[in-house]
Formats: sequence, structure tokens, C-alpha cells
Amino acid sequence: MSAHTKLAIAVRADLAPWQQLNVTAFLASGLALGGPEVTGEAYQDASGTKYLPMFRLPVVVYEADAAALAAMRDRAVTRELATAVYTEELFGTGNDEDNRAAVLAVAVQDLRLVGVAVHGPRNAVDKACKGLVLHP
Repeated sequence: MSAHTKLAIAVRADLAPWQQLNVTAFLASGLALGGPEVTGEAYQDASGTKYLPMFRLPVVVYEADAAALAAMRDRAVTRELATAVYTEELFGTGNDEDNRAAVLAVAVQDLRLVGVAVHGPRNAVDKACKGLVLHP
């Protein structure tokens, strides 16, 4: 992955801490599917134990209110960035199929976003995340 690309996740500031962590983890899994340019090689310790690969670059994590998340999503999609979303409805589902159905059931302007993740050129990601503050 080039230093000219960036990974960013934003979570809604008013969520409980466990929800923020859960949303961040789910969104990171979406970013990881970006392929070898996003995820590095597998790790191995000196004893020969193998570990899963991780991102090649740090993930910048922001917090935002619902309006800022919607604006981030809009800017990301307009810039054709790889984008993942997590909506309020997903807290009530129990599997991947129901998660996809819950998002599919809602028009874009009505999505109740609690998190958004993006990957792409650094400048475009910075513009998508404009105005967001780093998560404490």
C-alpha cells in the first residue's frame, strides 16, 4: 500500500463504548477486504507460530454526529472511495444475511449511520473526513 492512500473510520460519538468498538471492528473488516494493497503478509514469530495479516497502514479513527457521518458517506461515495457503512439497525441483527437485508431495506437518505469507513487516495479520504475530530 502506498503512503499516498489512507484508511479512515468514523463512529458516532453518542454510542456506548462497547458499541463504538463493535462498529469499528466491523467496519475494519470491510476495509480489510480491499485486497493485498490494503492488507499485508501474514506474520510469524521466531517459534514458527503463524498469525493473520494486518493492514499495511494505520487506521485513523474519528468520531462524529449523525449529520457528519452522512456527509462523510456522501463525500466518500461522490469521490468513488471504497466505503463501508454500519447502521443502527445492525445492532439488532444476528448474522451477515440479516445485516445486508437491513441496509438494503433503507434508502440512502434515510440510513441511520453509526459508522462509516473509507479507503482511497489520501487527499480524497481527507476531503471525505473534513471537519471530523479524532476519536479520543
